[in-house]
Amino acid sequence: MILRRLVDHLRRHNWSSVAIELAIVVLGVFIGLQASIWNQEREKDATAAAFAAHLKEDLREENWGFQFLAAYYREVLENAERAAKALDGSAPLSDEALLVSAYRATQYKHRLRRRSTYDELISTGTIGLIRDRELRDTAMRVYQSYTIDNLTREGMGSRYREAFRMSLPNEVQRTLGRNCGDRPIRTGDLSAIHGTLEYRCKTGLSPEVVAVSAQALRANAALLPLLRLRVADVETRLGDLKGPNREFLERLRAIAAEGPAP
Repeated sequence: MILRRLVDHLRRHNWSSVAIELAIVVLGVFIGLQASIWNQEREKDATAAAFAAHLKEDLREENWGFQFLAAYYREVLENAERAAKALDGSAPLSDEALLVSAYRATQYKHRLRRRSTYDELISTGTIGLIRDRELRDTAMRVYQSYTIDNLTREGMGSRYREAFRMSLPNEVQRTLGRNCGDRPIRTGDLSAIHGTLEYRCKTGLSPEVVAVSAQALRANAALLPLLRLRVADVETRLGDLKGPNREFLERLRAIAAEGPAP
């Protein structure tokens, strides 16, 4: 319709009308382009808000994971130190207590990281959508930290764990794990992160088996040096959480404390 009128005005040399029609066309194109830009910005803002919400949700679970694993490995360390002192004679333990602590010192925990949102942002090059710089920087520090991963890796490959497992019959180890091993914990439950490993228990082994097993540990000359190495390794990694990683872990807790969006 506008084009037909414009042609008609040109034929009649009605230049003022031509100018008006052109202005209408230009204005319409401008408004259309502006509306498209506004719509794209709204979509971008909505996408950014969704990613930020998902990232915060992931970081809340990561915060729980860091706190839980730090508490868990502190309990591993307590048992390792207790067993080492029993073996070197500086703080004797009963045979059953030695078995329990020596077993718990072998333990490690592995958990899957909740990082799908961060990985998507990085792989698509859209990490800039997270406009909150502190949120973005905290996420990058969290997912680039390998302290907990190193704790798990060193626990899996621990030479002390290997020596302990080779010292006792498998049935004894299974019974220890069943009666004195890790308690189950629900992901996200901060109130239950302590006592997963450090709690009173009975091994369920006969006094004879307990005595023979404890003697096997005491007779293994390689066990104490490897246990001391285990203590040093866990202590170093826990120190990393209090030192170089302390700042971003505090920011992580602050983000988690905000809670989910209403």
